[in-house]
Amino acid sequence: MSAALDTSGGAAEESGGVPGTGEKTVDREKTCPLLLRVFTSYHRHNRLDEFERGNTPPVELKIYTWMDATLKELSSLIKEVNHEARKRGTFFSFRVVYPDSRKPIYRMRDLGTTCTGKKGLDDNISLASAKFTIGDYIDVAISIPPGPGGGGGGPGRPDHRRGRPY
Repeated sequence: MSAALDTSGGAAEESGGVPGTGEKTVDREKTCPLLLRVFTSYHRHNRLDEFERGNTPPVELKIYTWMDATLKELSSLIKEVNHEARKRGTFFSFRVVYPDSRKPIYRMRDLGTTCTGKKGLDDNISLASAKFTIGDYIDVAISIPPGPGGGGGGPGRPDHRRGRPY
């Protein structure tokens, strides 16, 4: 996966290419990575007006990666710096934010969704296959399940412990 993450410290991760997609894989040893600006928010996507007039949403990750990076790979890089998102059952909903070619505004379109601890249909979608263009942004809505292990608990029990049966 060889993507570097630059967000107050930085980290690196390794793995193979995109199996079974029929795309050209990038030689990550010889190809210079691109800077991917990723904006995250909990339970919702950022609004388009937050990207207007040179502004961006406040929570940003800068990830150095390649065009063959998959949504699952990006999810794992986000989890490296966002400990709450490591819970099993956490959903990552990806959208690309890009400038409109005719008007001075931004547009959004869905890329896919991944889930921590589960394999999904969108896991192997790469930036290249999603027609990502260098300079576009990625917006991620992170939905963390309730409870300590991704379930149970609920709003009626803030400490998420069950009562004893005796």
